Amino acid sequence: MGTIKLQNIRTYSFHGCLVEESKIGSDYRVDLEIKTDLRKSMASDELVDTVDYVLLNKIVVEEMAIRSKLLEHVGHRIVSRIFKEIASVSRIVLAVSKLNPPIGGDVEAVTIELEEYRN
Repeated sequence: MGTIKLQNIRTYSFHGCLVEESKIGSDYRVDLEIKTDLRKSMASDELVDTVDYVLLNKIVVEEMAIRSKLLEHVGHRIVSRIFKEIASVSRIVLAVSKLNPPIGGDVEAVTIELEEYRN
């Protein structure tokens, strides 16, 4: 097994329960870690034998562009889509962070983290 990580994927998205959040938007950070078998790609040196991190980033960016009220919801969509589109992924750890959330305090970020295994 091996791990592929995409760290600090930045998006400007419109998630949140408040009406203002759907209009103004906010900065987000996504961190993604997947587990997969890297033995074949280590030997072959071919992209087709591994999980393409360009595709992983594309999935994250596309799902972050679809508005959700809750970070949990957008996170679940990202996890589900990765499992659906990339059969070799066995485990996903995903963190979605809203930077400078509008919660009436000096808070750098609010983060949800999901850890899911393929059934």
